Amino acid sequence: MRPSEVFLSHSDKDRAFATRICDCLIAHGIPIWYSRKSIIGARQWHDEIGAALSRCDAFVVLLSPASVESKWVKRELLFALQTDRYGNNIVPLLYKPCNYSELSWTLPQFQIVDFSSDYASRCRDLLQIWGMGYREDL
Repeated sequence: MRPSEVFLSHSDKDRAFATRICDCLIAHGIPIWYSRKSIIGARQWHDEIGAALSRCDAFVVLLSPASVESKWVKRELLFALQTDRYGNNIVPLLYKPCNYSELSWTLPQFQIVDFSSDYASRCRDLLQIWGMGYREDL
């Protein structure tokens, strides 16, 4: 089922890839909460993150060595894991090889989309989770 809004959790060190994922989802008509585009000016970023986590119905987490070390990625993921609304709508994206079980021992139970090769095919896999097709021309 297509999400009404996706929360994108990532390390700031993975910003370029996060922006690429964000742009792909937006191009396919999926609203996304992405800190770089969603937090404006001097707003209270902590409150903005909390409001987005409470509002979104899908959670995408980028997995990399940097995200495994990020206390904010861990906090966001733990919130999603504890919120019934997210349920099976947690989608880990493997950006770079890492020991992602350090973020949560539960991550392997979710369908992990491995973006370490063939970006277009993995975008197709990601969108297919929500019953959508991928268009490379977007």
